[in-house]
Amino acid sequence: MRLAELSERSGVSPATIKYYLREGLLASGRQINATTAEYDEEHLRRLKLIRAMIQVGRVPVATVREVLGHVDDDSLPRAMRLGAAVWAMPQVPEPDADDEFVQGARAAMEELLRKLEWSNALAMTTVSPSFRSLVVATAALRRLGYEWSPDTLLPYAQLMRQVAELDMEFMESHVSEAEKVEVAVLGVVLVEPMLRALHRLAQEEESTRRYGFE
Repeated sequence: MRLAELSERSGVSPATIKYYLREGLLASGRQINATTAEYDEEHLRRLKLIRAMIQVGRVPVATVREVLGHVDDDSLPRAMRLGAAVWAMPQVPEPDADDEFVQGARAAMEELLRKLEWSNALAMTTVSPSFRSLVVATAALRRLGYEWSPDTLLPYAQLMRQVAELDMEFMESHVSEAEKVEVAVLGVVLVEPMLRALHRLAQEEESTRRYGFE
C-alpha cells in the first residue's frame, strides 16, 4: 500500500507517519522510485502498536524507540527480549537506600520472594524495576503506618502468578517472535491498566455486596 492508504487504514496522518519514519519508530517502506515507497501489513501492525503506546500508554517517543529496538532484536533469546522491552518502559526512580522504611520494605519483599520460591525474581532484586516499584510502594505504606507483611501479600502474589500464567499462554498463542514480544509490551501499556480497572470494579462490587449503599 502507498502512504495515503497506510494513513487511511491506520487513522494516522501522513505527516505523523513521516515523523515516525524519521524518528526510527517505523521501518522504511520498499522504495518504488525517488519519491514513492510501498508499505505492507507489518507496517500497519507496527503503526497501531506505536499509536497505542503513545496515545493510550502516554509513553514518550524516545522510550517507544528503545522498547521497539528490543522488540526487533532477534539476536536475543525471548526471555531477554521480553525483559529488556518491558524494563525500558517508564519506571519509578531508585529509592533512598538509607531510608529506614525502604530498608524494611526491601527486606520484607525479599522474604516474600523466598516464601514464594521465586528464585529468578530474588536473584534480580538489585536491578529489577518491578521489584523496585514493589519496594517503593511498600515503603510508602509503612511510612503511613500500614505494614503489608510478606504473609499479607502472599495470597495476592499467588494470584498474580496465575495471572502471569494466563499472560504467557495468551502470548504463546501468537505465531511470530515479534508478535509475542509485542503482546508482552502491550501487556504493560494496556492490559495492566485494564486489570487495575477490573480490580477496582471488583472492589466496588464486593463493597456493595457487604455494606449496601448505606
